[in-house]
Amino acid sequence: MALVLCLPLLLALLRGPVSEAQAGPRTTPGTLDLGYLPAGNYETNIQVDSGPIEILFRVVRAFLFVVQPNPFPEDLITKTVQRKFEYIKSDYQKVVHYELGFLILAVLGLLFVVLLPLVGLCFCMCRCCNNCGGEMHQRQKKNGDCRRRGFAASLLVISLIMSIGVFCAFAANHHLTMQIKGVQPLIKSNFKDLRTLLTHTPEQIDYLVNQFNIPKNQALLDLDNIGPLLGGRVQDQLGKQVLPALDAVLTMAGAIQETRESLENVNASIEILQEGTHRLSANLTRARENLNNTLNDDACSEARAASTCSVIRNSLNQLSINANFSRLPPVTSQLAKVNDVLRIDLAHLVQKGYAAFNNTPKLVKNQTENIIADIKSTLDSIGTNITDAIKALPIQKMINDFKLYLTQTETYVDTYFPLVKQYDFYRWLCGIIACCLLILILVFYFLGLLCGACGFNKHKTPTTRGCVSNTGGNFLMAGVGFSFLFSWALMSLVVSTFVLGGNVEKLVCEPFKDRTIFQVLDTPYLLNAQWKNYLPGVLFKNADVNLTFKQVYSDCKENKGIYTSLQLDKFYNISKFLAINQYTEDLTFTFDSIKINLSTIVLLDEVGKQNLLNFSFSGIDGIDFAAYLTEVNKSITKVDLLSFANELEARAEQLPKGALENALKGHASNIRMIHHQHVIPLEQEMSTLNQSIRLLQKTSSELMVKVSQVLATVESAQLLINNNASFIIIEETKKFMGMIIDYFEQYFQWVKDSITMDVAACKPLANIIDTAVEMFLCSYITNSMNAFWFGLGGATIFLVPALILAVKLSKHYRRMDSEDVYDDAMEQW
Repeated sequence: MALVLCLPLLLALLRGPVSEAQAGPRTTPGTLDLGYLPAGNYETNIQVDSGPIEILFRVVRAFLFVVQPNPFPEDLITKTVQRKFEYIKSDYQKVVHYELGFLILAVLGLLFVVLLPLVGLCFCMCRCCNNCGGEMHQRQKKNGDCRRRGFAASLLVISLIMSIGVFCAFAANHHLTMQIKGVQPLIKSNFKDLRTLLTHTPEQIDYLVNQFNIPKNQALLDLDNIGPLLGGRVQDQLGKQVLPALDAVLTMAGAIQETRESLENVNASIEILQEGTHRLSANLTRARENLNNTLNDDACSEARAASTCSVIRNSLNQLSINANFSRLPPVTSQLAKVNDVLRIDLAHLVQKGYAAFNNTPKLVKNQTENIIADIKSTLDSIGTNITDAIKALPIQKMINDFKLYLTQTETYVDTYFPLVKQYDFYRWLCGIIACCLLILILVFYFLGLLCGACGFNKHKTPTTRGCVSNTGGNFLMAGVGFSFLFSWALMSLVVSTFVLGGNVEKLVCEPFKDRTIFQVLDTPYLLNAQWKNYLPGVLFKNADVNLTFKQVYSDCKENKGIYTSLQLDKFYNISKFLAINQYTEDLTFTFDSIKINLSTIVLLDEVGKQNLLNFSFSGIDGIDFAAYLTEVNKSITKVDLLSFANELEARAEQLPKGALENALKGHASNIRMIHHQHVIPLEQEMSTLNQSIRLLQKTSSELMVKVSQVLATVESAQLLINNNASFIIIEETKKFMGMIIDYFEQYFQWVKDSITMDVAACKPLANIIDTAVEMFLCSYITNSMNAFWFGLGGATIFLVPALILAVKLSKHYRRMDSEDVYDDAMEQW
């Protein structure tokens, strides 16, 4: 019933217009957080919990497997349906082979139905003629007690087995009734899930539309920051050549400043050295004259001092100046030219160039204000177009129509489900009657066994048996009579339910679990001779699409969207509405119209350039660095004054003690003082001069070439800005445009993924099929029906041995009209 109801619902939901489109490419510089699509909460639980009776169901399925071990006859069913159930001889043979187990048991059951009443009729007629145990006479046998006990025990065991079968049938009958009572809430749960699906689908569509604001707002934010974003990128690209050029000019400005300092140091050092060497020369002259006067003393004429004085006198010419700084050319003219160069603050001019270049983002922003306004307007129109395109989908009309159909179906179910319950009550009553018939027979048997066992007295003869024992025998015969009366009806019920329930289990339930049944339904031209594939033919009037029941059911079972499950991309390709090109055409045109002029950026003006040229003509490369280096590499004096003083003092120690020795030591101390007061400062000044000269030498090396290279670099950078920056601006504008467009590409891809996988997730449709087949038909009805005939059939079959034993046993309990009489001789014989 549920399967019949769900199929029109499925068809009504899924019908719609068809079209085709093509998806576009996608790049991703950044990721947008578009959130999660709201999903419905489905309540239907398809898990079946039969409870303890599941053990009985498994036993029945194992029995059916023994009866019918053949695989599912997919080819046979397909051919049968295609031939509209017109069998040929070979098909009959296949059907018989497949149904052989059912046919054998059904034939045996029918024989039971036909023969047992005939046997009962013959048995009754035979007993009426005092045959077949009808004569109230019991022959005495020596093993009579053993036979009686054996018959009673066997009948008791068989009755207990029958009781178990009756209990199973009663439990299955009651289980089916209870499950039928639970069907209505399950159906309502499925209807509720369908309403949830219908309610959330428009909400999901609205959510998809509203999320357009996320890429739009991000794009507007980037457009408002076009200065730092686009201008910054242009600046970075130009900066690869511009910044090194400005850095080179700034370095040259520092070199000019250092050159002036070095020239000033050279002039100052030369002046200090010239004056210092003049004073040193005068002091050395006086020291030499004083020492010579001392050596001319009479004390040096003595034999012990003559040789020492002679050695000292010969070394006096070493006390003189070695370096001559008065011959070095001055650098006054070079310093004057450099000072003229420094009247222009080149570093300030370079900083102005930096500032102008760093103003690129602002220039870009100012020059694109009007175009940005046009782009924002274009984005608004894109949002309107996308909203109109999505809203134009006929989803709302389909949902409204389906809601109406769903309401009508629910009303139909609510109206006729009480009738289902009423019919189920009749079925339950028939099952109870069948069970009660067996229970009645069993009651007679148990009462017969009870009365017979309790009332039997072995000391009494068959003709003198008590009333209780006789009643027990009558109960047994009553059970036999009812067995003959009702067994055929019980077996008829068993055979019919066995054939029906067994085949439903083997041909529907088992193939549904392994989804083999869907392969039959998906057979081309099976359900409609004009359609290759039935499902797309019904849904879309296009039977050539490879859309199968199995694939749809599997996808819906995994809660995929209807778009994917029904392969709607072959009919209604959502990519047509999500093609980025149709929305970004105007946007691309507007971006292409962006024109940015950076010619107002001046890295270095003509004054700065002329300043650099003037520096190259300052003449520092004409300084005689060799002469300077030659002089600064010389020692101040011809001899080290400290060594000379120490040697003089050592020679004085060789003289006899007296005035001469003391005078020479005084001269040594004077020479040391000259060294400390004059030589050391001059040496320090020579070091300063050496550093300045070497720095000037380094700066002046290929000065013209260096200045030319700096000017060429600046000219090249300026030329890039003035003439070639447009290429960089175009490339960076394309990248910026790509970043803006990518936001919408991400949005379109997200919408596409959501529609294909999440929107209208069809789990409720699979739940309806599972409810109809797996739960209602197989679990509720078929399992319970099979368990019913299994228990009832087992009890009915055991009626045959039970009635035979009951007839035999009744002879031992009933009061006979006559008995065998034996005399002593006969007994002895």
